Amino acid sequence: MTEPQPLSIHLHALRECLDCGLFQTVPPTPAGSDARCLCCDAILRRVRHDALVRPLALALAGLALYAVAISLPFMGLELDGFGRATTLPASAAALDSHGAWQLATVLALTVLVMPGVKLLVLASVLLGLRLKRPPRLLVHLFRAYTWIGPWAMVEVYLLGVLVAYSRLSAMATVQLGPALYALGGLMLVTVMADIALDRHAIWEALDRRGVRHGPTPQGALPIACPTCSLVSRTPGDGRATCPRCGTRLRQRKRNSLVRTWSLIAAAAIMYVPANLYPVMLITYFGRSHPSTILAGVQELAAAGEWPLALLVFAASITVPLLKICGLVLMLLSVHLRWAWRLRDRTRLYRIVEVIGRWSMIDIFMLSLLVALVRMGLLASVQPDIGAVCFAAVVILTMLAAASFDPRLMWDAAAARQPRRPVWQRWRRRSPAMPGPARR
Repeated sequence: MTEPQPLSIHLHALRECLDCGLFQTVPPTPAGSDARCLCCDAILRRVRHDALVRPLALALAGLALYAVAISLPFMGLELDGFGRATTLPASAAALDSHGAWQLATVLALTVLVMPGVKLLVLASVLLGLRLKRPPRLLVHLFRAYTWIGPWAMVEVYLLGVLVAYSRLSAMATVQLGPALYALGGLMLVTVMADIALDRHAIWEALDRRGVRHGPTPQGALPIACPTCSLVSRTPGDGRATCPRCGTRLRQRKRNSLVRTWSLIAAAAIMYVPANLYPVMLITYFGRSHPSTILAGVQELAAAGEWPLALLVFAASITVPLLKICGLVLMLLSVHLRWAWRLRDRTRLYRIVEVIGRWSMIDIFMLSLLVALVRMGLLASVQPDIGAVCFAAVVILTMLAAASFDPRLMWDAAAARQPRRPVWQRWRRRSPAMPGPARR
């Protein structure tokens, strides 16, 4: 990356940082390295070895593990001669049988549907690129891949399984099924595929093969596509679409502040009953008692499982609250045009965007308990209203983070001091950074 240049240079050499809004050129980057924004240190380009081969192999391996994980027994439980085993689809069905169809839908989408769809889409795109005439459908499939990723939560589900195992092993004999090992392998393969994936290389390969959405728009305003990063000159009226992937081109996310405020307000309202009301009703040898999120943390701590207790407390109580407070802080900084610690607030946004999904641990743990502990008065677990409220908090905060546009914080700071661009004010306070910024 170099100093900001006039926009008369070739558009294919330009990248807009989607975190701070700075246009800059990205030089040829060697494989295995990253090109980062000079202003906020965001990743502009990540180049990987064998960008069209290694992810394909991992995706195909993941699909085989996925088929095993959803078809074979996942976990079993034995208590006083009574035994029960469950599969992943049966866990969602068990939640639905207790009237918690909302939780069943969340579990089915995040653990059963999205992981398989994510791998299937990636394999289809990479296999389609090997055809003589790749279909235009590949563009739409890979565009969908960009928003499927955050909703595939295999790794979060496995942490929920670990918490459920620690609670079940204290009261009964737990048996691990082959699907659990397949799901662990699926998690590893998925993580490796994400690391090996070079999205820009795939978009450029589609472009070279002539697989495009439509003609190039004509205009004077340069706008970067948030999906494929291609910079196009548009009229700026919000009607143009990216010629490569078909995404609607806008300078900033539409109604970002209004939508984020609405989602955060709804999440803050749901956060109160999510922690006050019980998330499940536990029956053990004829005695029933409700359990809240905090009570579950106390039970893990009393059993000596301090690491898991801290994990559940952080993921289920601390993280949702910090996400809400963090987004409120960023929204206020836009309205009040704060210019201090822009880079730190941008890093905070990245953290909020990444950690949101990990709060689903309690919901996934509950789904496994409900599916396994179904032995009448001897032992049973039923979902309660607090779990539905908590799932709503997690989803609302994830949607709020996705709807917020961090570039608005830099726009607001620039509007406060319009005589100097934001990147110039930052560089005057920061040490010189000669040459491309790579890692």
